[in-house]
Amino acid sequence: MIRPEHVIADEAALRSLFPATHTLATLKVQRALDEHARAFIARSPFLCIGTQDMAGNADVSPRGDPTGFVQILDSQTLAIPDRPGNNRLDSLSNIIANPRVGLLFIIPGYDDTLRVNGTARLVTDPALLETMRVNDRTPRLAIIVSVDEIFMHCAKAFRRSHLWDPAHFQDRSEMPSLSKIILDQTNGAPDDDARMRQIDADLEVEYSKTLY
Repeated sequence: MIRPEHVIADEAALRSLFPATHTLATLKVQRALDEHARAFIARSPFLCIGTQDMAGNADVSPRGDPTGFVQILDSQTLAIPDRPGNNRLDSLSNIIANPRVGLLFIIPGYDDTLRVNGTARLVTDPALLETMRVNDRTPRLAIIVSVDEIFMHCAKAFRRSHLWDPAHFQDRSEMPSLSKIILDQTNGAPDDDARMRQIDADLEVEYSKTLY
């Protein structure tokens, strides 16, 4: 149990624990996409998008596609295609309720990342969606983000985690498959190993059919 006196309850108490931020950490925040931000986004095949609903319930969702899948429409506007998923629509529903979003762009092998904060809206412009077609499949909608601030984030977290170091890669077989985890959490996974392997194989087939 955490005692009340050990809970940080206001910003003044928080900042008293840390030295003042470096001047560059403040100055690095940009209000538009410069050449470096554009180059980073063009190389990124993966991002995480953070959203909140009106009640403040938060969610973070991954988005991945071929390198440079996020389009730069102008110096302050990004377009993210929405690909088929599980149709929970958590991020999309949150954007309708509360358009404030945060993006984290990641490039495999890079320890630094790019952070973007802004305001999002959902659009179904046919001309835009057609430019996002992959394997003859056009997304139903795109997330348009109007950039408020954008800045590079340092490499410390990725270096501490050794994320890209093969020597630190973990064996996926040490945990149950995704299908088994979800079944254990819901209706119960079958005890028959052969049946479970077939369910896992069926999921791979489903991926191949619905990835785009």
